[in-house]
Amino acid sequence: QVQLVESGGGLVQPGGSLRLSCAASENIFSIDVMGWYRQVPGKERELVATITSGGSTNYADSVKGRFTISRDNAKNTEYLQMNSLKPEDAAVYYCKGVGVRTSRTVYLEVWGQGTLVTVSS
Repeated sequence: QVQLVESGGGLVQPGGSLRLSCAASENIFSIDVMGWYRQVPGKERELVATITSGGSTNYADSVKGRFTISRDNAKNTEYLQMNSLKPEDAAVYYCKGVGVRTSRTVYLEVWGQGTLVTVSS
């Protein structure tokens, strides 16, 4: 069974920073594209940022200049550095892998279970 596990969520004051991590289970050989998405109750899940295995990145306009996505291909781990956090950034943040390869198969996409980010004073 393949898994992506997020960590690093929590409570932060407006203007503060958090760093999220997403680690892949050991049976995952490689992941083509990794991304972060977020969702608040009553709204659709939305893209935050993506990064390819080659390092190409894409960001939602709402986080450009404040968030930075990165990854360690050797560890199949991705990160999201979130700075200058705003109350509207509060959400459950999900990690997603596209093109997730094990020694036996390729999964089109795999989602993590989510980590809660709360931005409040």
